[in-house]
Amino acid sequence: MGRRDTANVGWRLHSAYLGDLQAAVDAALDELTKAETARRIWARDDTVWKPDPKEISNRLGWLDTTGVMAGNVRRLRAFVDEVRKAGYRKALLLGMGGSSLAPEVFRKTFGVTHGYLDLAVLDSTDPGAVLAHARAMTPAQSLFIVSSKSGSTVEPLSFFKRFYNWTTDALGRERAGEHFVAITDPGSGLAELADRYRFRGTFLNDPDMGGRYSALSHFGLVPAALTGVDIGRMLASGAVAMNACRADVPTRQNLGVWLGVVLGEAAKSGRDKATFALSPEIASLGDWLEQLLAESTGKEGAGILPVVGEPLGAPEAYGPDRAFVGLRLWDDAADDPALEALGQAGHPVVRLWVRDIYDLGGQFFLWEFATAVAAQRLGVNPFDQPNVDSAKQRAREMVKAYSDTGALPPEEPTVTWDGIQGYGDLAGRTPHEALGAFISGASDAAYVSLQTYVQPTVETDAALTSLRLWIREQTRLAVTVGYGPRFLHSTGQLHKGDAGRGVFVQLTADDLEDASIPDEAGSAASSLTFGILKAAQAMGDRQALAGEGRKVIRFHLGRDVVGGIRCLAGA
Repeated sequence: MGRRDTANVGWRLHSAYLGDLQAAVDAALDELTKAETARRIWARDDTVWKPDPKEISNRLGWLDTTGVMAGNVRRLRAFVDEVRKAGYRKALLLGMGGSSLAPEVFRKTFGVTHGYLDLAVLDSTDPGAVLAHARAMTPAQSLFIVSSKSGSTVEPLSFFKRFYNWTTDALGRERAGEHFVAITDPGSGLAELADRYRFRGTFLNDPDMGGRYSALSHFGLVPAALTGVDIGRMLASGAVAMNACRADVPTRQNLGVWLGVVLGEAAKSGRDKATFALSPEIASLGDWLEQLLAESTGKEGAGILPVVGEPLGAPEAYGPDRAFVGLRLWDDAADDPALEALGQAGHPVVRLWVRDIYDLGGQFFLWEFATAVAAQRLGVNPFDQPNVDSAKQRAREMVKAYSDTGALPPEEPTVTWDGIQGYGDLAGRTPHEALGAFISGASDAAYVSLQTYVQPTVETDAALTSLRLWIREQTRLAVTVGYGPRFLHSTGQLHKGDAGRGVFVQLTADDLEDASIPDEAGSAASSLTFGILKAAQAMGDRQALAGEGRKVIRFHLGRDVVGGIRCLAGA
């Protein structure tokens, strides 16, 4: 099994069962020591990853963000005091990907401090999700945070137009702008929009960092402060982790370097499915980690597939393509027996402990640094996303087709069952049988991606968990679950840029109601709805996957989403 590698680096305890992977990790650590990799990362040496500095040298601002943001704490607290005194009680973040995942972690982990704003996150173009958020809010007490690095992302801008009109209808145009805040890069279209519509405030972020590396910047901390998170304490935790990853820390004691090497070498050895077991209190961190790892490493035929939200099973439930990461609160030992058994069975197992939820600040920085190192081991640039635009471009083409003809391009089902239609290479007497036949053809190193373009609900989550566990039981394959279009800004890059082992199952359904997208904020004219936009995004992603040679099928579940998913699982 190999030795148990345990080290206390003065700020966190970690341990690992690496087994046969240990020799490769030791050799890589020696290599990085000789190459002075940590020093070169801190020196902003883009040749750590690629000879061409394009989208590297201007993406390393996250290294210093804890210090930079410490100088903004007073302003953020003053802004929060201002909106609390103005009577705001709820906030809705309108974002996607890197601009929405960290705020969601803060809200789910910390809740809401008494007297602060109750934050929700909208990152779904499903019309039911859009309308549900509106119904849960009161215009006079609602603050909207429009969050986008580029300022041109279609989803946040569509959300803005919808909720600006909603606010205007209730309060009038003169007061509408004061209910909006922007977080964006200097000079972006969103910064101009905020000025034109007289937003209450605009927070300009350091442009030298990508969205998935921005958790401890304005993108994460403005929403966190509104809910009452002590952002000064959060930044202090991040600074401790930053110092522990500094260039002058010996390589074998540098937890960021060590963790990145383990992840990278595991992937190179074929264990490229990093499976996370997190304490329930910090479980939402998994979705943030999913984007960070997948979008940073999944390109040029390489990639680490993060598997989050999957209940741990016995060692025999998994193939030889898994590595496991236990990220636990100090007093949580619930998964210890399962992780111990996995290590004893020869699966690489890394364990990290945190003292309390404020240690998330340190985890944000640690994983950003480790991911950059893992990308170096895989030979890829961790800061670009070369395959993301393919699905966006095809979705734009679908929207144009709708605009020109009044309908999306037609598709004919391959097979129809009672209430469910199947599209693609499908055959079977039942949807369950057809799905089983499709996944049975996957290779032992494959993974299954369940892509659900439906309204996220607790009931749907539970049904999807049952389905993914059934697939794992049948195949021992890793199974991931993503709501569209959210996952397009998270794992979508890896789906099209990795080694091509994924098989993809799209789930769509009828929208029980639709919601219009104004052509322009403040105007009643509308030529597009959220339902059409969501359908175009699903269709565009199918085409993008097929264009990369990926196997993709679709089940249209009709009006009963949960019942349809249960049917697929054989219930």
